[in-house]
Amino acid sequence: MSTTYVFIPGAWHGGWAWRPVAERLRAAGHQAVCLTLPGLGDGDDPAGHDLQDAVDHVVSEVERRGLSDVTLVGHSWAGYPMTGAAHRLADKVSKVVYYGAQVPVRGTSMVDDNPPEAAAMLRGLIDASPTRSIPPTLQFVQGIFMQDIEAGTQRLVADLLTPQPGNYFLDALDVPSTSELGIPALYILGEDDHALPRPGVEFAARLGLEPVMVPGTHEGMLTHPDEIAKAILNG
Repeated sequence: MSTTYVFIPGAWHGGWAWRPVAERLRAAGHQAVCLTLPGLGDGDDPAGHDLQDAVDHVVSEVERRGLSDVTLVGHSWAGYPMTGAAHRLADKVSKVVYYGAQVPVRGTSMVDDNPPEAAAMLRGLIDASPTRSIPPTLQFVQGIFMQDIEAGTQRLVADLLTPQPGNYFLDALDVPSTSELGIPALYILGEDDHALPRPGVEFAARLGLEPVMVPGTHEGMLTHPDEIAKAILNG
């Protein structure tokens, strides 16, 4: 039976980040749509975008394309817009998949769900930016996104990243966990993921789940797409 997967990229990423996984799901007979959220496309102005804009974009794309029986798949920070969209698309969403993703707490922003020192650093970067965004850096990629990966690949990914609108991190959702919707959920976690502000098992526990472990860093959808696709299909 064919499923429609809607992929939502994490902070600094565009739909390109999910394409290797999406291609494998298409080869298995499924439909796959890779979204790029407002402000995160090539050449986009990151200024002025709020978390609600990201949620609205996911909802509008599902509705515009006439999709149903949808599995939403979110990476990293995308746990926020995915959770918000799932509530508005509850009649169209059959499953949500969090991959190395943050699971929001109602009324708490992504920044405030970080340890205090990290939260202060993120706020400082946003305040220092004329567009109130956080620029990507090679050091960030090398240190926590895909550590121990070949340097050329790290540079390529760093070059593809775009500035992250600051309000995407500062805004909170006023909705409960997707687990309260009764929508089946899956949490996938990379064995070498060092980017999450809290242990992945803790985020999974917010959904009442144990994570399905897969090889790879925070960017495993690029370095281990076969394994990520298999975990999604088998979940």
